[in-house]
Amino acid sequence: MATTPAATPPMLRRVNASKLLGVLSTAGVMTGTGLIEATGLTRATVHAVCNDLIAMGWVVELDPGHDAPGTPVGRPSRRFEFNSRAGYVLGIDVGAGKTTVLLSDLRGETVAKAGRSFESVKTPAEQTAVVNEAVLEVIAVAGVTDAEVLAAGVGVAAPVDREGNILVDDEFWRRFDAGLTNRLTELHGWPVLLENDANLATLGEHWRGEARDVDDLVVLLAGERFGSGLMDSGRLLHGSRGGAGEMVYLKLVEGVGDTAGIARTAREQGTKAVADATVETSLRELADGSPITAELVFAAAADGDTVALSILRHIACRTARVLATLGILFNPELIVIGGAVATAAKALLPDIETQLATFTATPPRIAVSSLGDTIVSVGAVRHALNYVEQHALDLQLTGVRRTS
Repeated sequence: MATTPAATPPMLRRVNASKLLGVLSTAGVMTGTGLIEATGLTRATVHAVCNDLIAMGWVVELDPGHDAPGTPVGRPSRRFEFNSRAGYVLGIDVGAGKTTVLLSDLRGETVAKAGRSFESVKTPAEQTAVVNEAVLEVIAVAGVTDAEVLAAGVGVAAPVDREGNILVDDEFWRRFDAGLTNRLTELHGWPVLLENDANLATLGEHWRGEARDVDDLVVLLAGERFGSGLMDSGRLLHGSRGGAGEMVYLKLVEGVGDTAGIARTAREQGTKAVADATVETSLRELADGSPITAELVFAAAADGDTVALSILRHIACRTARVLATLGILFNPELIVIGGAVATAAKALLPDIETQLATFTATPPRIAVSSLGDTIVSVGAVRHALNYVEQHALDLQLTGVRRTS
């Protein structure tokens, strides 16, 4: 029978440092007593670990504060503050058509943002070069050096296991295994952490979005292709090989049939309607000879176009079936619809909720993400910050800047 390895002093020191940084990074100035209450650690441990973190540059000790009136006179409380500019992290979303890169401080506040299109990209090497251009831009705009970047999180539309390896059994997914992480590390020196884009979207929503107080959560990326990230009791679900939440099963679901998302379905059905000369629709005038987009379909529907409204009803019913399968299989408290299509999806929400109630007796609550096209990159920032907090004692801070 396997035994659990005993906790060693270095291991405890690392765990305690991660716990303290996790608290300090989301709080303002805290006293030693406040940290004891927040972490459950002893006074001696809190002060010893804080001394280590101060010496390394992670934490700043402020002038002693004044104790509350009525407390016994004695030594003033020590006061600590997280040094959010001790380093930086990157959050990188490698989407189907573009990349979005965020540079954030160690509280997760965005310092710079850049994006690049993959429109002319033909090879994995060209895609990596485009991503690196966006990385170089955010670093230059912020005046940050490579040495100050502590980690980068990267999201791709493929299953990624717990060790950061892409599941390459499928030809479509194999295209995402382009050596991006190794190349970025070679160019810049910092660790690059690969994760599935929907999983990162889930981290982002749980951290900064509509699900801040929800630990049983599904996030459905619904743009070009449906993809879902799953969280149970506050932990991401990966499955044995990273395939948890993959949506290929939708091919077997009546009324759905494939993984095409809201934007793709709207575009394809709008294009089909315009191509039929017998169909009367304002989409022709709105497009004015240009290709039909999902945005045009939603705009035509908002103006009362019957064809566009019919397309949106079909999309709402289809999306409700997808949400019902996720609700039945995983029983989340909340499902958040996210991605670049989220804003438009608000118009679908009433119809989706009505349809959803007909497919399951226990429909989950549905919300639309407010993070827009940064949903994956925000989650990638959180992924990188988790790494930084867990490995703080191993990371060398250079050119430490004080929190302003």
